Formats: sequence, C-alpha cells, structure tokens
Amino acid sequence: MAATATATAAAMAPAGAAAEATAAEGHDPTQAALMEERIVVVDAEDRALRAGSKRECHLNDNIDGGLLHRAFSVFLFNSEGKLLLQQRSDKKITFPLFWANTCCSHPLYTPAELELENALGVKRAAVRKLGHELGIAAEELPLDKFQFLTRIHYVAKEAGTWGEHEIDHVLVIQADVTLNPEPNEVAEARYFDEAELDHFFKTAEETGTRVSPWFGHIKEKFLSKWWAALRSGDLEACADRHTIHRIPPASEATADGPTIPLSGTDGSSAADASESEAIGGATNSTN
Repeated sequence: MAATATATAAAMAPAGAAAEATAAEGHDPTQAALMEERIVVVDAEDRALRAGSKRECHLNDNIDGGLLHRAFSVFLFNSEGKLLLQQRSDKKITFPLFWANTCCSHPLYTPAELELENALGVKRAAVRKLGHELGIAAEELPLDKFQFLTRIHYVAKEAGTWGEHEIDHVLVIQADVTLNPEPNEVAEARYFDEAELDHFFKTAEETGTRVSPWFGHIKEKFLSKWWAALRSGDLEACADRHTIHRIPPASEATADGPTIPLSGTDGSSAADASESEAIGGATNSTN
C-alpha cells in the first residue's frame, strides 16, 4: 500500500532553501557542498517520487513531516571472512565519529543510479562511494560481485538539527581490496572477525564507542546469519529482496553519548505486520 496522503504531500513539498542553507552553516565546507547532492525521495514502498537535496532529506524538521529517501549500506568482507568497518570522520554533518558498516550512502537521482533491475542503481552508487570514501578502485568492485539482500526502513534522529529517515538497500560483497581512506570522510577503517565485533559491541559503552543506529540494528538482527551463510558459501539463501523491514525509531543520539539504544527492534516487515505501523510520520499499511 502507498503512504498516506499526509506523508506523500510531505515528500512532494521541498523545504525552503533559506532554511536548508542556514542549517549547514558552520560545517566543514567540503561536507556542506556534498549536502547539495540530489538524492532519491521515495514513498513508504520505496517508489521514487522526486529528487531532493541531501540537506533537505536529513533535516529533522522534514523527517518529522514524513520525508523519506533511498539509501544503501555495503558490507564488505575480505577473503578471510573479516568485515570492514569505518568510523565516520569528525567532519561529517550527520553522525560524526560513529562507527558503521563499510559504507553507507545514497544513490543519486540520475538514470544510472535510479535503475532498479538487479539493484544496478544502488550497486553503481556503492562503487562510486567506496571509491570516494575508502579509495577502493572500481576494478576491485565488479558489479556482479555485489549481492543485494534486503531493505530496511528506519528513522534515527540526532539531538538537534539532523537525522536519518531511509529505506536502506543492503549490499554484501566479498573481495580483497586496497584501502586509501579519505580523511574528510573516514576517521578509521578496520577489519573485524565475528568474535572481535561481538567484543567491540559489548565494550562500547565503557569505551565510549558510538555505533550508528542502522548498523546496530543490522548487527543485532541479521549479521550473524549473513556471516554464517558467507562461510558456507550460500549467502543467496539470506536474500529477502521483496521485504522492507520496518524498524521503530531509535533514541536520539547526542554528541558525547555512547552507543544508540534501539527500542523494539524486532525485524518486522510490512509483509508480516498485522496492522499498519507509523515510522517517522509515514504510515505504512500491510500489503
């Protein structure tokens, strides 16, 4: 079912340019310029509606009105089965210095990155951003090595101006790559095996480590299954491409807080729900 008329109206009405420009004042100029990129505004069923700036789509005022956009999350494993994580740069406007999966970003509103067949649009966007953020050459990232597994709809707001409200396309790739991180994007990149990542999460609060809400949910509900399937050579068995998992809102993040607690993260989807569920102002009905 489509989003309600209220949510659709919010999606179709961009915020004022003056308000958007004011929100980016005082930030790193490179990151502020990237907020002008045109990304894909979608409805609650991930149907493209129009282009919107990254700034417009990440303002909490617009998120409160139901504005929703398309994103992707890459999970890159090396040949040893270790997962590459990044800590976001302190220059990032949203969730600076939070740890996340390998790469989290957005397809642009262009024909190449809007293409839905075989998830080619988000795969092309992933190659572009893995190069931008981590310096990985496109030749090391063949499109046919990416596996599109599922989609996750979540909202996560930082205290203050910025937040996320996304339908996140999850991509997994296993490849040995050469890293050359861009300091303006990435503070640190590190490989983890499963036991190391479990310890990283268990000690996050005492070490003051902050973990992004989208990665926290995926780690809690999905990642161990994907890791096991990767080891067995049957990652395709985990694919659930027609489901959009609806995640209740995370607590607001603060600049000096530890991890982000997630409430009610049960991995439910629109296809499973017995009644409609509201997320970030967009009401999603059962199919």
